[in-house]
Amino acid sequence: MTLYLLYESASGYGLFSADGIDEIGQSTEAVRTSVVDLNRFGKVVKLAAFTPYDSALDALNQCNAISEGQMTDELRNFLELTLPKVKEGKKPKFSLGVAEPKLGSHIFEVTKIPCQSNEFVLELIRGIRLHFDRFIENLKPGDLEKAQLGLGHSYSRAKVKFNVNRVDNMVIQAIFLLDTLDKDVNSFSMRVREWYSWHFPELVKIVTDNYLYAKVAKYVDDKAQLSEEKLSGLTDIVGDEGKAKEIIEAAKASMGQDLSPIDLINVKQFAQRVMDLAEYRKKLYDYLVSKMSDIAPNLAALIGEVVGARLISHAGSLTNLAKCPSSTLQILGAEKALFRALKTHGNTPKYGLIFHSSFIGRASAKNKGRMARYLANKCSIASRLDCFLDASTPAFGEKLREQVEERLDFYDKGVAPRKNIDVMKSVIDTVESKEDEPMVENGDSNEEPKSEKKKKKEKRKKQEDEDQEMADANGGEVEDGTAKKKKKKKSKDKDLEETPVATDGKKKKSRT
Repeated sequence: MTLYLLYESASGYGLFSADGIDEIGQSTEAVRTSVVDLNRFGKVVKLAAFTPYDSALDALNQCNAISEGQMTDELRNFLELTLPKVKEGKKPKFSLGVAEPKLGSHIFEVTKIPCQSNEFVLELIRGIRLHFDRFIENLKPGDLEKAQLGLGHSYSRAKVKFNVNRVDNMVIQAIFLLDTLDKDVNSFSMRVREWYSWHFPELVKIVTDNYLYAKVAKYVDDKAQLSEEKLSGLTDIVGDEGKAKEIIEAAKASMGQDLSPIDLINVKQFAQRVMDLAEYRKKLYDYLVSKMSDIAPNLAALIGEVVGARLISHAGSLTNLAKCPSSTLQILGAEKALFRALKTHGNTPKYGLIFHSSFIGRASAKNKGRMARYLANKCSIASRLDCFLDASTPAFGEKLREQVEERLDFYDKGVAPRKNIDVMKSVIDTVESKEDEPMVENGDSNEEPKSEKKKKKEKRKKQEDEDQEMADANGGEVEDGTAKKKKKKKSKDKDLEETPVATDGKKKKSRT
């Protein structure tokens, strides 16, 4: 049986024939060593046919198809023209060696050409790749490298451009930055408190919020200059006049040391930096909420934007999260505890990142595990809906959230929840009804068709009245349908009245 080898190069398709190969030596190490030597390898493997690509775009399309395991029309025509024809009902006397098993299975399904992909075939293709420039005639040195470089750049650029998960990257980066900002703002706020407490130590107990403390420290500046004139400004910052008066009174009897003007300037600048970071953190949170409403509206409606973004970032993408079963999603983020429990034969964790959801916090201690399992089930459904639905809508997530609320009531009060199939049917009906409803621009547009219907009814009534009048004038001989119907009804009534008389006459005749 002859063996043909398909090699996909950067410049075109090449078909090679391998003759004189013993099946016994296929699994030996001698094949790998003989591949390096061109003299020995060239006697066994020879070029049968070669077809170049039409253009760089054609090369990119062929490369994309091969990476997905699909056979293009150009490849099919090339194989059918160069390989022997496969007769129906007879076993072919050749086989085709390919590097990709998926591509081989697709070729066999379409053309019935037997394909194989094993270590022996891969070693032969490696030799072809090594000596490919020697097999092709009239090939200038450096042309093959240029073709490989150009195709590699265009293929990588296309993969980055058409990346399915590229939108998820924004959410992943935003949640990472949000966590980093939380740590930085907390550490910087503590530094501001410690620095300014040397000058005004009593302010720490009065103002507990980090952002407000930085604002007050910047506004107060030197405590010796704090007077009743700054009461209105302090009230606007703190939001409480009593607390503002308390700050002024504490500044008068403060035990802190005096700072030089240069030190106070540095403290004010650092407090301003902390305030800017806190404001940027708020803007970043709003950006994350808007992104999650576009990318995963159902997951955000069910479990919240921050927890949903953490799940997506931990899984790597929304597609990876949708592929996870609910049991994996339940302990996502608690891998260390899981492997420690498996190693020590202890209890496995019940929840991971899902623990930050409000539902598990509201559940009782004995029902936390059940609630985590149920919530993970609903989160997996929501992530799959967000990933594979064509039109994004938060309707499913809102109903799933209602189901989780009902399950909480069931655990606490024993109220039976609704069935999932009934809830999903109601959501699908509402979504379809919204899609079928016409777009109404003005509020009076619903009244217009009603008025037109009334006008049509009035016209019909007028026509009927006129027809009746004409029928009365002409003795009922009118071509209109209404008059004819009435005439027919009258004639039928007359016939019914006359029929019993006729029957009586017949009876009399029969008696006589």
